[in-house]
This record gives sequence, structure tokens and C-alpha cells, in this order.
Amino acid sequence: MTQHQSQSPQFFLTAPSPCPYLEGKFERKVFTHLVGDKAPEMNDLLTQGGFRRSQNIAYRPACENCRACVSVRILAEEFRPTRNMKRVMQRNDDLIGFEHPAEPSTEQYSLFRKYLDSRHRKGGMSDMTVLDYAMMVEDSHVNTNVVEYRRRGPDSFMSGQGTGDLLAVALTDRMSDGLSMVYSFFDTEAADRSLGTYMIVDHIARARAAGLPHVYLGYWVQGSQKMEYKIRFKPQEHLGPKGWQRPE
Repeated sequence: MTQHQSQSPQFFLTAPSPCPYLEGKFERKVFTHLVGDKAPEMNDLLTQGGFRRSQNIAYRPACENCRACVSVRILAEEFRPTRNMKRVMQRNDDLIGFEHPAEPSTEQYSLFRKYLDSRHRKGGMSDMTVLDYAMMVEDSHVNTNVVEYRRRGPDSFMSGQGTGDLLAVALTDRMSDGLSMVYSFFDTEAADRSLGTYMIVDHIARARAAGLPHVYLGYWVQGSQKMEYKIRFKPQEHLGPKGWQRPE
């Protein structure tokens, strides 16, 4: 008997589990697999539809009684940094971000581990091993890169690479209409640098230079203090029942 493989993705629903952002709430997610030759195209469509990627899975919230999670994307061409953001960029003018294929390293994992232990000790990723981290970086069927941030060196203007210790890392998908910041982490001991803000502004500049209109930040969760930073980068659009619109 001849079998015909369907080109349409299959979607699945997770069981309820405690929400990591809002106390007393439970979350459910709808997800599908991103594999095969059509994965990049599917990732584009799903991200534009409010999904996020984790390894070869695309997911989005499907909570029954809550709509606090809102997909956010920055309009790169229109973005203008605030005075505070300008100060952050000046403070990090000695850094350079080098983009390379999505390959993990022990140096990345060491920084990742320190970041989790400092910021997300009780989070869902807190027990990730070096193999788990390698899967997070490598297990991708879409156009994914790693941006490593280090101090500028005397040869950086030629090589495009920084020197010295690794200070921050961004795992980023390049799509047809923008950059999607899948996950980022940084040296929390360099708190005065505001590296989280720096990486987002840097990605906005990268998107603009590549002629890409958007930077996708994932979900802003209304009522979650640790997600408040996402709405500081304006102008931006939120995905709602009528599609992508600027918030009022």
C-alpha cells in the first residue's frame, strides 16, 4: 500500500502545568515539529502567527482562561533609542558581536550556567546539562546563528571578532521578515553594562542593516515583572485578534 506523507503540520496540546510567569495560573501550549525542507518557511509563518521556536518545536500559549501572553515585534526601521538606551550603547562601545553558525561551546555553556544560577535558579531550564544546551543550539532545521559578544581587540576591524572573555550570547533565527531572538544570556556580574538591553538594540541595528523590518521578542506577559522590559522598545506591534497592530 502506498503511503502519502502529509505536508501539513500536525499540532498537539500539552496538559495543564503551573504558569512560570503568573502565580496561581496554569498554562497549556499548542505545538508542532519544525523538521524537513519546509521548516524555514513554516517557522516564518508560525512566528508571524505568534509561535516561538525551541529546538525543533514551534509552540504558542493555548491557555483556557488567560490571554496575558502577547506576541511582540519591534519595528526596526522606525525604532529610536531612548536616552537610557543610548547610554547603554555608549557603555558597551568596547564590545563587538560576532555572528557564526549555531555551534555550542564549553565557554558558552559556562556563561549559560552562571546566568541560570543567577537569574533563573528555580526556572524550567535550571537543570539543563551541557548536552541539553548543545541540543538547544544545534537542534534546528531553520536559519539559526549564534552572536557572541566580546571586547574589541586590535584586529577586530579586520576579523569582525572580539577578544577576551565571552560576555553575552544570543541565539537568533533569521527569517524572511526579521530576526527572532530565540534565547539570550549574559554575564550577570557585569550588571552596569545592561547587556540584555544592549543585545536587543544591537539586533535592531542588525535587522535594519539587513533590510529586515522586524525583531521578534517573543511574549510580553502582562502582570509579569520580568517580562516588562519587552515593551520599552518602541515602536512595536502586538499580535491580537485583528492581527499585528500597534498598541494604543
